[in-house]
Amino acid sequence: MRVSSPTSQNIPAMNPYSRATLKWLLLLFTLVHLPAQAAKVAGVALDDTLAIGEQSTSYNGAGVRKKLFIKLYVGSLYLASPGADAASIIDADEAMAIRLDVLSDLLSRKKLVKALDEGFEKSTGGNTQAIQPQIDKMLSFMQDMISPGSRYTLAYEPGVGTHISRNGEELTVIEGLAFKRALFGIWLSGQPAQESLKSAMLGR
Repeated sequence: MRVSSPTSQNIPAMNPYSRATLKWLLLLFTLVHLPAQAAKVAGVALDDTLAIGEQSTSYNGAGVRKKLFIKLYVGSLYLASPGADAASIIDADEAMAIRLDVLSDLLSRKKLVKALDEGFEKSTGGNTQAIQPQIDKMLSFMQDMISPGSRYTLAYEPGVGTHISRNGEELTVIEGLAFKRALFGIWLSGQPAQESLKSAMLGR
């Protein structure tokens, strides 16, 4: 019996990737390259990283500031490297940021300014005199109407100061490490705005 050798005429071409497989690979590639998000807290999507000048910071933790049973805002902390030591974070002359994502229309400008003013008093042990001009400057830029969805970013850049931004628009830059320490102390000091929020921002 004569056995004929296989030829390209009687063997179909083998495609290692079917059309369906290629679609799945394309979808996987797209998902891998989507911007990463660290978490979603109270419905607020939080970025995995945050650029401050030429430096990059990463999500460290976030929680909800509540008054009675009302969720006022989501507070999130971004650091150059992960950290849970509040005192070290406050003192560090490193890039870092706190973001406030407003949740309730009960958080008016007047209430926010009052809360910040009281926060500075607590974080400095009542000794705000040395940084009072910087405090006044910051509060003077908190003039816009506040509504759910508003986002404030308080980003410290070493050698430059603290960038105060609202919804991505920079309002001002306030110089001084002492001011930054007092500002971050509002949420991370021994008398924070809320203990549970402090713990959440520290990733505990």
